[in-house]
Amino acid sequence: MLHLLGMIINPKELFGKKVRDLRKNAGWSQEDLADSCGINRTYIGAIERGERNISLENIVKIAHALGVRPSDLLEDVS
Repeated sequence: MLHLLGMIINPKELFGKKVRDLRKNAGWSQEDLADSCGINRTYIGAIERGERNISLENIVKIAHALGVRPSDLLEDVS
């Protein structure tokens, strides 16, 4: 975890925020994204809330569904 201005920044939360932002920019619901990448909707929600330590396979599935490179999803995670 990173510390920024006294706040703990969890990389899973940063990743989830990026997924959520891209999903919303695409005009998709969590269910739309889940259907497009073959991942359960409740799992997508848990990813977006930073509750899941997501696998590389699922990162690739989500990236392809959103039309971005997998590395784009990790852009804000340091």
